[in-house]
Amino acid sequence: MPNAFGALDALGDLPTGPQGHLPILPVKTSKRGQKNTSRGRVDIVRQTAHRGGKAVTVAKNFKGIGLPEKQELAKKIQRACGVGGTVKDGCIEIQGDKREEMKRILTEAGFNPVFAGG
Repeated sequence: MPNAFGALDALGDLPTGPQGHLPILPVKTSKRGQKNTSRGRVDIVRQTAHRGGKAVTVAKNFKGIGLPEKQELAKKIQRACGVGGTVKDGCIEIQGDKREEMKRILTEAGFNPVFAGG
């Protein structure tokens, strides 16, 4: 079988190449295309005041999120909990005590949900 590098022997004094390990290529640090996992703290509160004694779970203090995304999150939470809800005054209101389900969905969306209040 012929030597594929046989023609290089005729060139004479070639450098030997790098010694030791090959250089380490830089690791890709761009987060573009990945889910944002640090979108800030969101407070989750259960309220009954002025609602006829019925509990409502409210997520508030969203930072840097627009109304369309809040409405999309509200729809996702409503479907997961099987209840109604709305976006009012920049807060997501879901009928019933659904704090755990709301926390799970907000965590998946990259927020840091915290139970606030009593």
